[in-house]
Amino acid sequence: MDPARFLAGIYISFWIPIAVLTAALAIKLPSIVKLWKDPLLRAVGGLLVLACCVFVFAAPPTISWTNRVTGVPNISAPLLYSLVTAFSGACLLMITTWRNGITDRVATRRATRWVVAVYAGVIVALWVLFALADAPVERIRDLDTYYARTPFMREVIVLYLLAHTTACLITSKLLWNWIRTDGLDVWLRGGLKFLGVGYTVNLVYDAGKLCAVGARWSGHDLDWLSTRLGPPVASLSAVLIAVGFILPHAGQYLQRRARTRLGLWRLRPLYRLMRTVAGSRVPLRLRGTPELRLMRRETFIRDALLHLSRFLDEDLRRTAYEAAVGLGFEAGRARALAHAVTVQDAVGTGRRTRRDGGTAPLVDPDTENLLAEIEAVSRALRRPEDIRAVRAVAAVPAERVPAR
Repeated sequence: MDPARFLAGIYISFWIPIAVLTAALAIKLPSIVKLWKDPLLRAVGGLLVLACCVFVFAAPPTISWTNRVTGVPNISAPLLYSLVTAFSGACLLMITTWRNGITDRVATRRATRWVVAVYAGVIVALWVLFALADAPVERIRDLDTYYARTPFMREVIVLYLLAHTTACLITSKLLWNWIRTDGLDVWLRGGLKFLGVGYTVNLVYDAGKLCAVGARWSGHDLDWLSTRLGPPVASLSAVLIAVGFILPHAGQYLQRRARTRLGLWRLRPLYRLMRTVAGSRVPLRLRGTPELRLMRRETFIRDALLHLSRFLDEDLRRTAYEAAVGLGFEAGRARALAHAVTVQDAVGTGRRTRRDGGTAPLVDPDTENLLAEIEAVSRALRRPEDIRAVRAVAAVPAERVPAR
């Protein structure tokens, strides 16, 4: 098998990682703008912007356009290498701020100054070396290997590769150490795993480039490691890194939404029952978020239960609880069923009192447990057969209840 021919069939458009990275940036952008003073969010935003720029300026059409507009052959090389170096520094800034920014701000600031100084110095050196080099032949796809033995261009290529490799090694090491710590949110741990794999794949890119350049120095030809292996590996790495940033944010957002929707669904039976008591419903707000709807539904139910509390029969609740336990229900389920029986009885009592024009009894029952367990009571209302069984047993004198 010819590896170069095999890799020639694997093509990942440069615009795919650009699209994924842009999506990650769009998801993070509201938080970045709102909390601009947060150094972590600034580091993440800068990293994503630089990653997008790397792939934009690494695309062959952009390389050709840059060289043509400036009139300098291969001017896109130091520009692209500078973006890659800045991206490498942004990776270190991001992981340093993310890992230690809250616990040790002094160490974070010190590390930030070192990273900025070193990688800014590398970028300056790249441009100085390129100005000293003689690279008149434009190379769109194989500049690294074509100029691997050219004075000063050789140093340009090795310098940016070493800077990128060092950043990826440190970042991946810190990420994998962090993944193994306890107490991480499942979405954060998943995002860190994607980031760790993405930066590990980046090391494959660096290894291929360095091997191809080293082969040129020794008189061999392994250009396919740079021209055929490098682009798809870099694109895959960018996609994995973008997913690593998207997953914690999107996962937590979807989890909150799912939990909210589930809460609305679980409260629906009790909400419908309380609407018959209050004679109204929660006002519909077209722009209301699901979280706001859930909060309003909970408030509506609790207000209706407080209005109904004067009709609650504590003796019936105790009897229903004992009946539910006698039927084999565990304590939590038995308590919810007893509350459901009591609430249904109170609704009926309230209707009869209003119809007959009577007055409510002067009682002050303890509704704290009921108000705290409205979701469990609502779930109990979804099983009317269980409520009927508890009600039937509760209506039988204690000495006639069969032991179970």
